[in-house]
Amino acid sequence: MRDPMRLLLTLLLVAATPALATLRVDINSGQQAPMPIAVPAFPSAVPTATPAGDTAALGAQVAAIIRANLAGSGLFKPIDPAAFTTTVTPAQVTAPSFLNWRTVAAQALVSGFVTANPDGTLTVGCYLYDVFSEEELARQGFTVTPAGWRRAAHKCSDLVYSRLTGENGYFDSRIVYVSEEGPKTKRIKRLAIMDQDGANHRFLTSGASLVLTPRFAPNQQTITYMSFANNRPRVWLYNVGSGRQEAVGDFASMSFAPRFSPDGGTLYFSVTSSGNADILAYDIASRATRRLTGSSAIDTSPSPSPDGKRIVFESDRGGTQQLYVMNADGSGQQRISFGEGRAASPVWSPRGDLIAFTRIVAGKFRIAVIRPDGSGERLLTDAWQDENPTWAPNGRVILFSRTVQGSGRVQLRSVDLTGVNDRRIATPRDGSDPAWSPLLP
Repeated sequence: MRDPMRLLLTLLLVAATPALATLRVDINSGQQAPMPIAVPAFPSAVPTATPAGDTAALGAQVAAIIRANLAGSGLFKPIDPAAFTTTVTPAQVTAPSFLNWRTVAAQALVSGFVTANPDGTLTVGCYLYDVFSEEELARQGFTVTPAGWRRAAHKCSDLVYSRLTGENGYFDSRIVYVSEEGPKTKRIKRLAIMDQDGANHRFLTSGASLVLTPRFAPNQQTITYMSFANNRPRVWLYNVGSGRQEAVGDFASMSFAPRFSPDGGTLYFSVTSSGNADILAYDIASRATRRLTGSSAIDTSPSPSPDGKRIVFESDRGGTQQLYVMNADGSGQQRISFGEGRAASPVWSPRGDLIAFTRIVAGKFRIAVIRPDGSGERLLTDAWQDENPTWAPNGRVILFSRTVQGSGRVQLRSVDLTGVNDRRIATPRDGSDPAWSPLLP
């Protein structure tokens, strides 16, 4: 006979086409009044002990993570649970008392449950409601191992974000960056990886060798970076699962600024020769290389478009550091940045519509975006030294590093495309040179 609990979960999570609703957040307008949203603790019909904790306690933690994710986007204002006039019961997950949520001025409600399954997994149910129209907008269930309960919270956050903004979410993702500590003259830099909200933080390298510019492969299990191991600066690969590291190629001079192609089969990076630097394409399977640039200048920081057909890079071939775009085979090289000052560290948006970069004017570094044809340049930040941008998987948020004037401390920050929501991303030590992963599978 079919397990009755699984039957109940199936009935609760049957996909239903929700009625059309007008509740929507405009992600492009720069929310001055974020949407009030209620996210009460997710109840558990039968509180059960699991390796990750009691399901009732997990339900409260899942809700807290969802609130933090939505608040961090700048588009939502989660209501303080202390203001709630009711505690959600399992029965109210699918039949909310909307009057109670209108009382606390919530426009949207995120509810759900956490249940332990006989096979040791957990099911986290996620529901989104329009409080005023009393309509269900979305529902989905996520079955995870007890250790993966945080991912279920991130996936629920992505569901809510996507339904209310019309854009893909970005919460179920990771960040790799350079963790820094020590005096300026003897700085220790090592690779570190964490969830996008700072959880599950761990160091990947020991700090014995200086590391720079980590970048994810599309499969997220491999990271490429530059290391000064054995006093020889060159590009390396790091397998996140096994911890195995290997150098890329055997070049007589320095190799640096690596980045993967969209299919993960090619590495683009720069190699120095006779005082200049050119960009190479390195086939990971065959280890064959192709030279893409050949100017008597420094060509570096290649970043391919999401379709793999073009590459943006920086070069000083015109006498000053600027952005250029070329075809993937190196042909059709043309300059796209012409504003005041210099332009550096470009990275193509996952959506293909914009390129983020560092605009340097009069010693001040700021994060900017520009269209691939060179039009529409605009600044997103206005601090002293912001640099090294990287895109969230949805192409609507940018992570970067900021050096704080006076203290010299380096921190990770994010900003959305409106430039309004500039916030700090907490790290155990100083953090620089971040790279955002695609959404986790």
